[in-house]
Amino acid sequence: MTARPADASEEAIPGSYTLDSKLAGALGGRTAQAIERAFGHVTVGDLLAHYPRRYALRGELTALASLPLDENVTLVAEVIEVRVREMRQRRGSIVEAKISDGTGVLTLTFFNQRWRENDLRPGRRGIFAGKVGDYRGNRQLAHPDYELFDDEVPAEVGDAAAKRWAEAPIAIYPATSTLASWQLAKAIGMLLDGLGRVDDPLPGSVREGRALLGHREALERVHRPERESDWKAARRTLRFTEAFVLQSALLERRAALRARHALARRPAPGGLLERFDAAMPFALTGDQEQVGAEIAHDLGEPVPMNRLVQGEVGSGKTVVALRAMLAVADSGGQSALLAPTEVLAAQHLRSIVKMLGPELSAELIPTLLTGQLPAAERKKALLRAAAGQSRLIVGTHALLGDTVTFADLGLIVVDEQHRFGVEQREALRLKGAEPPHVLVLTATPIPRTVAMTVFGDLDVSTIAELPAGRAGIESQVVPLAIRPAWRPRVWERLAEEIALGRQGFVVCPAIETRVAEDDGAEPAPGETEGAGPVASVASVLAELGEHPRFAELRVAPLHGRMSADEKDRTMRAFAAGELDVLVSTTVIEVGVDVPNASVMVVVDADRFGVSQLHQLRGRVGRGAVPGLCLLVTGAPPNSLALQRVEAVAATLDGFELARVDLELRQEGDVLGAMQSGGRSSLKLLRVVRDGEVIADARAEAEVILEVDPTLDGHPALAAAVRRRLDDEASGYLSKG
Repeated sequence: MTARPADASEEAIPGSYTLDSKLAGALGGRTAQAIERAFGHVTVGDLLAHYPRRYALRGELTALASLPLDENVTLVAEVIEVRVREMRQRRGSIVEAKISDGTGVLTLTFFNQRWRENDLRPGRRGIFAGKVGDYRGNRQLAHPDYELFDDEVPAEVGDAAAKRWAEAPIAIYPATSTLASWQLAKAIGMLLDGLGRVDDPLPGSVREGRALLGHREALERVHRPERESDWKAARRTLRFTEAFVLQSALLERRAALRARHALARRPAPGGLLERFDAAMPFALTGDQEQVGAEIAHDLGEPVPMNRLVQGEVGSGKTVVALRAMLAVADSGGQSALLAPTEVLAAQHLRSIVKMLGPELSAELIPTLLTGQLPAAERKKALLRAAAGQSRLIVGTHALLGDTVTFADLGLIVVDEQHRFGVEQREALRLKGAEPPHVLVLTATPIPRTVAMTVFGDLDVSTIAELPAGRAGIESQVVPLAIRPAWRPRVWERLAEEIALGRQGFVVCPAIETRVAEDDGAEPAPGETEGAGPVASVASVLAELGEHPRFAELRVAPLHGRMSADEKDRTMRAFAAGELDVLVSTTVIEVGVDVPNASVMVVVDADRFGVSQLHQLRGRVGRGAVPGLCLLVTGAPPNSLALQRVEAVAATLDGFELARVDLELRQEGDVLGAMQSGGRSSLKLLRVVRDGEVIADARAEAEVILEVDPTLDGHPALAAAVRRRLDDEASGYLSKG
């Protein structure tokens, strides 16, 4: 039988630990270090939030025939045969035990451990864990960990107790090759035995109104249930508690931001914004007007705006942001627009200058500041920002540098916010003498539950309506695994569009064969690494160079290894119609606006995520010319990868695709990679499934935070908020 954690004590003294106690003091240093290395858990509360992934029964057997190769598994089975044989090539013996679920058989193999023969007797059942391998066509576990169930319930225990023992669910934990499920169960059992008073983060009225368990009882039942109903009730309680604590953290941050003072920024009568609106050659859509009104209201208040504007690809978020920047300029303030790439920053500057026209541009002096600017131009841009001469600065991460200062930073606009970490945005916010207003833009539509969960500290506005005059986009999947002869037709179709005087993009997932792009590509769920050569800018350029239809066409590459000047020259030439085809990586994913571009070919489309494909497709069909998007994929028939590409082709509704993407990807680390960068991934909560729970929890949290914005009157909830987030995230929540 596998031993318990090496340096754990036999018994824990009740009341010894709190949720904030260090694991090293509770379990011993070696065990605590092993748990921290495996899962990042440091405190008692961390490990008690390591909930079982499923529950097994002592009488339950596992379907052995369906076990996946090369994966770590934990299963319940019965020993049916044990034999020992001597090794032929060297000294020593092999113990082979066969276990069964009644239909399939799995072999356990142990080298030079003859004592296992007496331990693994036929008829005994237990939990077995290891990596599934294959030996001569048979599934096996080599040197697995296991824990056998007791042969029988002690004789002094009555029939009712024996029944309870047989029916009690066995918690199966997320485990590793070095920490088995039952080792974690023993460690968690020790913590529960020694755990003292646990204050409930849920106010009594919230808990009782929903028939939820107390927090201490929920922890006990989720880890040591006596019956199925125990862990179900516990998970229901802990799921709501997780949502409630998370929403409280986000709302607390929003309250802290709103408690700060900011300068109200209102447009002047007859000023820059009014003149811009009067000269605008098109009418705003209803959504643009609505969102513009919401932003104007926020800017006019003496508290910092903190608003997210999500909009479909091509919905006109830039003009909404520009109107906000003009309102700030009317008040004498400056705006900084932070873009994720040099290409997008330069594109934004050109678009803004074009929309403003020469007169307004001369007054605002829009300025570009990026890391690859020549020294003389960079110095000039820094002086313009510091002196207040430029009231509209567009840049990349270079805006965050220590040498960048502003005379009066009134508004920060963050484009494609998911490309920036929290600390980067905070560094820009701190450059304002007064807290600046913040406007976050995203062209990736966000399902409502994700918006509540990930961006719960922001006010959310949506632009779903597209401007009039867009010709639309037709999307088609080119399934090369099914129709390999269609590949030449892809290039013929691209050439036909060019012959009509139009332009096209070809997008590849890599710069060179098997060299991933470094400025925007994202891994697609279900992608098989090494499944074949990856289409690259280099390989596609070579292929087009050999195609007779492209011999006279102007084809150029665009990717992240090119210098800023090279990328800018290429984009300018393409926008001016001096190039016919751009063979690119995902540097053109967002913001690139060339109305004459009518066709987008995405090669190896299954290598991209759903939302990314939707973003790429949005680069065409932006003018009066109809758009065509060809999604070329070698994904096998009926594969998840092909289904994902087909889902993109089936609809232009970004919100529907966001829902599909979320279901395919799950939500991952909601406060982590997307929000704080800390160890704060969701435990039991799932934003796809638990939308009603999240909405319910947010409504209750809003009631409490409205009256007690700093949670001074709710110390248990305040402690849970701190515990839920690591130091980095907590620091972020306290900033503003």
